Amino acid sequence: MAQGTVQVTHTGTSRWRRRTGEYASLAAALEAAAEGDVLTIAPGTYRENLVVQRSVTLRGPEGSPGSVRLAPVDGVPLTVRASAVVQDLHVEGQDAAAPAVLVEEGTPELLDLRIVTRSAAGIEVRGSARPTVRRCTVDNPAGIGIAVVDGGGGVFEECEVVAAGQAGVAVRGGAHPRLERCRVHHTSGAGLSATGDNSALEAVGCEVYEVRGSGVQITARATAHLTDCDVHRTTADGVTLDTDAVLTLADCRIHDIPENAVDLRSRSVLTLTRTTVRQFGRNGLSVWDPGTRVDANQCEIFDSTGDYPAVWVSDGATAVLDSCRVHDVPDALFVLDRGSRADVVDSDLSQVRNTAVSVSDGATAQLDDCRIRDAATGAWFRDHGSGGTLNNCTVDSTQTGVIVTKGADPTVERCTVDSPAEAGFYVSAGGRGSFLNCRVTNSGGYGFHVIDGSRTTLRKCRTERCARGGYEFADAGADATPGSGPVVEDCTSDESAGVRTPTAMGAPETAVQTTAQSPGLLGVIPEQRVTVPEPQHPAVEPQTSVRTSKDVLGELDTLVGLESVKREVRALIDMIEVGRRRLQAGLKAASVKRHLVFTGSPGTGKTTVARLYGEILAALDVLEKGHLVEVSRVDLVGEHIGSTAIRTQEAFQRAHGGVLFIDEAYALSPEDAGRDFGKEAIDTLVKLMEDHRDAVVVIVAGYTAEMERFLSVNPGVASRFSRTITFGDYGPDELLRIVEQQAEEHEYRLGPGTADALLKYFTELPKGPAFGNGRTARQTFEAMVERHASRVAQVAEPDKDDLTLLYAEDLPELP
Repeated sequence: MAQGTVQVTHTGTSRWRRRTGEYASLAAALEAAAEGDVLTIAPGTYRENLVVQRSVTLRGPEGSPGSVRLAPVDGVPLTVRASAVVQDLHVEGQDAAAPAVLVEEGTPELLDLRIVTRSAAGIEVRGSARPTVRRCTVDNPAGIGIAVVDGGGGVFEECEVVAAGQAGVAVRGGAHPRLERCRVHHTSGAGLSATGDNSALEAVGCEVYEVRGSGVQITARATAHLTDCDVHRTTADGVTLDTDAVLTLADCRIHDIPENAVDLRSRSVLTLTRTTVRQFGRNGLSVWDPGTRVDANQCEIFDSTGDYPAVWVSDGATAVLDSCRVHDVPDALFVLDRGSRADVVDSDLSQVRNTAVSVSDGATAQLDDCRIRDAATGAWFRDHGSGGTLNNCTVDSTQTGVIVTKGADPTVERCTVDSPAEAGFYVSAGGRGSFLNCRVTNSGGYGFHVIDGSRTTLRKCRTERCARGGYEFADAGADATPGSGPVVEDCTSDESAGVRTPTAMGAPETAVQTTAQSPGLLGVIPEQRVTVPEPQHPAVEPQTSVRTSKDVLGELDTLVGLESVKREVRALIDMIEVGRRRLQAGLKAASVKRHLVFTGSPGTGKTTVARLYGEILAALDVLEKGHLVEVSRVDLVGEHIGSTAIRTQEAFQRAHGGVLFIDEAYALSPEDAGRDFGKEAIDTLVKLMEDHRDAVVVIVAGYTAEMERFLSVNPGVASRFSRTITFGDYGPDELLRIVEQQAEEHEYRLGPGTADALLKYFTELPKGPAFGNGRTARQTFEAMVERHASRVAQVAEPDKDDLTLLYAEDLPELP
């Protein structure tokens, strides 16, 4: 298209000036134009860098949208420095260092512009400029869609960013635009981004979707307010806040997010009002760090597509949910770490596959007037220092209503648990807790089940129609000290038989109405079906008493085989112990790297030794807890850019104070890695191991050859580990000993000739890739028990030998 002419219609009254004029170039027309003049551009392509410095109207011909192309070879195609009107232009830019449209001063109006460019920005507004931009579209696959910077502002109405190589809308440097009914999509960065002091973004009725970063990203003390907006179909988190960011979402909808719907950290503050969050792959709300806070009012979080808690509060953060609904999720609310707090008022938590409320690692949760229903566990206070208050809440149709374990100490007042499949309230493993004016009805198990001499207080509680009895208190034993068990006062039940709590517990003489006498500690533990993968279920979790390092090493010695492994671990522990004693004596101690590499075939005891190693380090006060967190590639590597670092950080955080055991670690660095995200997990691990060298011990494990390759191609990882411990395969004699241990543990015996048959079986058993060492031995024992059962079931009146002896004929066939 050839360049056309520009007609200038003058508005001045001077007789020395013509009313109209035609010019061959835009520059000549602008030079001739005065304030208020109208410049009508004929169809054509103009290779000029247009600078508008007067309050004129510049427009294409009516009825021919897109017929005027402003397309210089380089530089800024259109610069506006006055309160002009620019309308119906097609702008093209090619300069990666400059914007296609630059607004620097005044209050201009940009109307119906079509910007198709490969520039630094499609539209850039800066300084004192306050434009009104209406019905403009930006297609800029090379840079930012709309940038408002350095104090700029203005209003963008019904505009659309159809593609951006970076952020769709970027606000920085104290700028503060307003977006109304805009659409931002197909960006390679965040949809909406605001960063820096005094930067502010306001959006009303906008839609952000199909972005390869976060939908909305507010960072570094910026603020934003979104009303009636949709954020969906992002690749990263839906909304991200970081470093003192402040965001308000009112009447918004966040959905179809593969990662966290909303993630905020580092003292950021989020206010949610009448906002829905649904179809998210990780957390609906993810809240981290001291000073970080979420206030949600009349919001709904539901329909999770992943396997993570809907609301995650950790590292000292705070979440407040008022009149909210959380439903159809794996877990509703997880509160972790000392200083973390959740306050939930008049809210509904329902259709929860695992735990509705989980409080751990010293966190606090307070629920007032809330309703929990259709969950595996209503509320679980997991460990020492964890607590809070449940006040006037109802828990309906759960497996277990409230669980208290490992020294947790909540206060539960005026709460009702109705129709639990098992216990209404379950306290074990040294749990505490005060239960005041609480009620359990229609329990499939006990109303209140308190075991292990837990120091629990029950006052004015009531149970009705509990299948196994209203109250069950396990005997604390003859060695229990006075006051070490539950205190029970003025509690009643609709059962007729009265039973007192065990006197060794130091309880008052108040009678508790319940059913028949206890059938014993092991016989009354209800079988839970909670599927949370982190802590063990309270019915089977270990006692909280900390064993000495000598006790744990004794257990290590009882493991079959592994003699070289035991020597390596003992040598390492001796180094740590002597170093500790040297420090106590005021001497220098040799630096001991505690991270380890375990190599060997599956089933050789690597996980067991890792668990014992963590427990030994805790006994030596090297680690705070010594617990084991076992992960593999699938737990660390995400499917999208940025998600891997988040998953790896979360796994590392779960292992804080203990051992992070990475099984098949070589899978993080496959031979044909290409653009595999495993490298991101490795890089994140290396940094975390350096930043938290005293808080977490990392053990990487896998097949010997693969681990050697893994360490050789990742020198940064290899340098973090002190030594490699090789776990050899078990020989036939050792596999036989494992079977013998299994038989003794399960009260079976090997009949005459069975041991010889087992030795021959294990000698002839193929040792290919599927061979599982100790796992194979255990599977062999289980197969023998099944065949034994089939054989003995045909005996009319079997004696004790029939029921316990395993013979060679019970062995499975060789594969």
